[in-house]
Amino acid sequence: MDIVTRIDFAGLTDSLAHAHAEGRGFLYEHEVYDFLSSLGAETPPRCALISRGTLPSDAQIMTIPGDRAVLKIVSPTILHKTEVGGVRIVAKEPNKVRSAVRRMFYEIPENYALWIERNEDAAPEEYRGLAGAALVAAISQDIKGVLQVQFMPPDSSAFGNELIVGLRRTREFGTIISAGLGGTDTEIYAERFRKGQAIVAASVEMTDGEQFFELFKKTISYRKLAGLTRGQRRVVTDEQIIECFSSFIKVGRHFSPMNPDAPYVIDELEINPFAFTDYLMVPLDGLCKFSLPGELPLINRAIDKIRYITKPRNIGIIGVSSTRLNFGRTIMNSILDAGYDKNEVFVIKPGIEAIGGVRCVADLKSLPGALDLFIVAVDAAQVPELVDEILEAGNVHSVMLIPGGMGETDDSKDRAIELAAKIKAAHKAGTGPVFLGGNCMGVISHPGNYDSWFIPESKLPKSHGKRYAPVALISQSGAFMVTRMAQCPEIEPAYLISMGNQNDLTLGDMVHYFKDKDDVKVIAIYAEGFNDLDGLAFCRAVRCAVLAGKDVIVYKAGRTPEGKKATAGHTASLAGDYMVCESCVRQAGAIVARNFTEFDGLVMLAQRLNGKVVRGNRLGAISSAGFETVGMADSIQSDDFDMRLATISHETVAKLKRILTQKGIDSLVNVRNPLDINPGSDDEILCVAARAFCEDPGVDAVVLSILPMTPALTINLENQGAVEGGRSIVTMLEKLVRETDTLLVCSVNAGKYYDGFIRRLEAADIAVFKSADTAVSALSQYIEGRLNATRIRVDAGV
Repeated sequence: MDIVTRIDFAGLTDSLAHAHAEGRGFLYEHEVYDFLSSLGAETPPRCALISRGTLPSDAQIMTIPGDRAVLKIVSPTILHKTEVGGVRIVAKEPNKVRSAVRRMFYEIPENYALWIERNEDAAPEEYRGLAGAALVAAISQDIKGVLQVQFMPPDSSAFGNELIVGLRRTREFGTIISAGLGGTDTEIYAERFRKGQAIVAASVEMTDGEQFFELFKKTISYRKLAGLTRGQRRVVTDEQIIECFSSFIKVGRHFSPMNPDAPYVIDELEINPFAFTDYLMVPLDGLCKFSLPGELPLINRAIDKIRYITKPRNIGIIGVSSTRLNFGRTIMNSILDAGYDKNEVFVIKPGIEAIGGVRCVADLKSLPGALDLFIVAVDAAQVPELVDEILEAGNVHSVMLIPGGMGETDDSKDRAIELAAKIKAAHKAGTGPVFLGGNCMGVISHPGNYDSWFIPESKLPKSHGKRYAPVALISQSGAFMVTRMAQCPEIEPAYLISMGNQNDLTLGDMVHYFKDKDDVKVIAIYAEGFNDLDGLAFCRAVRCAVLAGKDVIVYKAGRTPEGKKATAGHTASLAGDYMVCESCVRQAGAIVARNFTEFDGLVMLAQRLNGKVVRGNRLGAISSAGFETVGMADSIQSDDFDMRLATISHETVAKLKRILTQKGIDSLVNVRNPLDINPGSDDEILCVAARAFCEDPGVDAVVLSILPMTPALTINLENQGAVEGGRSIVTMLEKLVRETDTLLVCSVNAGKYYDGFIRRLEAADIAVFKSADTAVSALSQYIEGRLNATRIRVDAGV
């Protein structure tokens, strides 16, 4: 759709410059309408400001069109006018307008004072500590006037016929655009409606008007405005909405913290609501806050130096005790236990020749050459001085900061600021290593043949490179990685990287590094918070990884206000708005997990299914238990995915009836999808059914639930599925998984008694869940994510 915008950027800048010249970082409502006029996509109403201390003449009042007048209070401190009686509609007769204006100048300060006394926490800063007559006087003093606005009756006053559109500057993602159900109850709509139904949001840097419109089309707001609900008629064209979105996005990019040439940065621009009159988009209220541009985040970190962390040729450690098993000594032991060459490990410790057979040197300058990776395991108080030594030596490519107390607590923030300043100065000069951490638990790199976790083998067994998957697990929480490896040892990522506090290297940097690495097909991230504007960098890196064919799985902590509070005190995180984060990350192409269990399942699916082609969302479900087929059918839809039960072909039905007849149980099974295949089905029947579903062109994915306790199966507690010959269920399913392009997932709902059987299936590279409904919901979410990634690649021409 060819949509042309008519934006007067010079006029927009002039509007902001005028307010800035008066010492303001905001626009009054009438100035917002002038701003929108320069935007070119909307139809602002005619208006005139009746300044405090003046009364308009008859001619001035009658200049505004219409037979009624809308009167609005104008004050820098009164944002929600309706609650205090700050919006009134009267007949456009001079005496009635003047009477209403006089009344508003006196009544509104009293109303607002009462509101503040009932809502003290929401009081503007300038009114804190005031009460009674003093508070009323202060409010009255701040009122600039009353705005007379043209009354433009909407085509409909029904629910859903008002639209909110806004720009908002966020710390993590830069400027975002949002749109949805508008009006005075917009917050309630956002809370009460299903996700994505009331409000949608996106980064202006990663979308355009048409793409955002496609997102908006999923909302109730669009359905109402487009006349798609019962009793409604269309009140605006799609082209008008796209032009509006396109204009807002272009303005958001221009007045963006990411634009080095921006004269100002828009902190917030909100029109709430737009009403619709005779196919015109009419703003009924608006606000705009802006500021001067600040310093852009450092973008010249040498991200390619991360290779010295993932595959170091040599490693140095400081903080290793010669007498006890401290963190440094445990890290050294872990490195050696992983099989790393002892001759390429150095301990920085003056006065000692060797510790545990590892050579010691007095300081960094005493090393025989450059050091790829330097692991710092000393007290946090020593780190700033040690960083000076590292930068002065100039022979270190990367540094891993193990100690906590580097910004995650209030007492350590000054130390973190000092450290960041030193690192930033070095990067600006194009020198110095990259730093991972602080508060970093370490790195396990199977391709790099080393393990620097301070978790000993006696606490957590590790495979040490015997078998690993093409997965990079990147986590701000070290404990999250430890528990994932304990819970899901079958995954065994190639790389496990603890990010810690992101004092230098960020989540965005790490995803950017792995986005085009051939030995990684899946990138899994546990994120608590992003550095300034790194959420946007992260999303851009995710988009690049998705375009390269990788699966990206994200769990973002801080979904609730309580969760945000918890993450702020852990690993130096300032959690951003979860809805914005989730929306931006999904639009970048990642699959977002809602909880830890979901994260584990999605990573496991991505590991095993990344190489498969996802054709669509038609599911085939098979079980020998009726309750499971019902549960699987109940699990195909949620806020995050929308699967469909496949309609199986006549050929598939014939194949199934043939094997059931051969086995003598055809009278017990009703062949359909989901397929309740009866407890009398043996290994062959289950595998023939799974193959028939997989070969059906109308089926895109299959979930096969196996109940080992059923008498006809060869699996039992003793053999755990290890049956000789080629007719065991494990052997037949392994062959099927190799031969089919259809996604196949298994469920084994048998508790701990058949864990051995599950391990055999996993060893055959089969994705296994312990309940059928979990298998269906996880697979459905994975497929939704893969289909979204495919759309992104198609749009990009990949």
